Amino acid sequence: MKISRQGIECLKKLEGCVKKDGLHVIYDDKTGQYVPEHTELPPGATIGYGHLVKQGENFNAPLTEQQATDLLKQDIIVAEQAVKNAIKVPLTQNQYDALVIFAYNIGAKNFKKSTVVKFINNPGFQSSKYRDLESAWLAWNRTQGKVSRGLIKRRQCEFDMYTNPHPCGAFFFEGIV
Repeated sequence: MKISRQGIECLKKLEGCVKKDGLHVIYDDKTGQYVPEHTELPPGATIGYGHLVKQGENFNAPLTEQQATDLLKQDIIVAEQAVKNAIKVPLTQNQYDALVIFAYNIGAKNFKKSTVVKFINNPGFQSSKYRDLESAWLAWNRTQGKVSRGLIKRRQCEFDMYTNPHPCGAFFFEGIV
């Protein structure tokens, strides 16, 4: 199974990007602010759709839309592998897309050990912390230890995508996220 075109488009909207003159530029993931050229990159420097700039990567020039999309597709491979390795039950396309988007955001290691995976793999799973899959999923709403309004909305969108056979439905496109 692979993430669908709709799933990729949803992920692009959820991740967002920063453009200057129509091209993708490096930005500070914490603030969403453009990082001017020839400036030291802050921790969390990002380009395209959520690609964290790694040490040794060189983005001297801004990216075209196609380059940013290609970079996203490369990054998605890690999230897809995390889902394939962790989830042991059959999934529909919308469920798979939602899980890949979720794993992309929280990281493969966090995804693998998450209670979300335990609930999905074992419908009878009982957690002392979460009453059900939805509450376990929505609990991933913090950044740097603080609850984030943006992550609350994102998690709800992802969960709605997981439970709805029409990914990125009206809930998403009406500007909720």
